[in-house]
Amino acid sequence: MSDLQNEVSELERKSATAARLFDIRRIIGGLFVLYGVIVTIAGITASDADLKKAENININLWTGLGMLALGLFFLVWLKLRPTAPPTPDE
Repeated sequence: MSDLQNEVSELERKSATAARLFDIRRIIGGLFVLYGVIVTIAGITASDADLKKAENININLWTGLGMLALGLFFLVWLKLRPTAPPTPDE
C-alpha cells in the first residue's frame, strides 16, 4: 500500500509542477519581454530616415517599452499569485 501512495504522491507532484510550468502568464510574459527587447533595440538604433517616416515619433522605442512593461506585468502577476496545484479527485 505504501508503494501505491508513493506513486500517487509522485504523480501529484509532477502534475503540480507541469501546471506551474505551462501557466499561460509565463508564456505570454516571456514572449512580450523577448519581443519588447528586440523592438526596443530597433527603436534605439533607428535612423533619421526611419524617424522621418513616422513624423519624428520613435514608434519602435515606445512600442518596445510598452511590450516590456506588459511582459513584466504578467511575470510579476505570476510571481505574486502563483497557480494553485490541482486537487486530487476522490
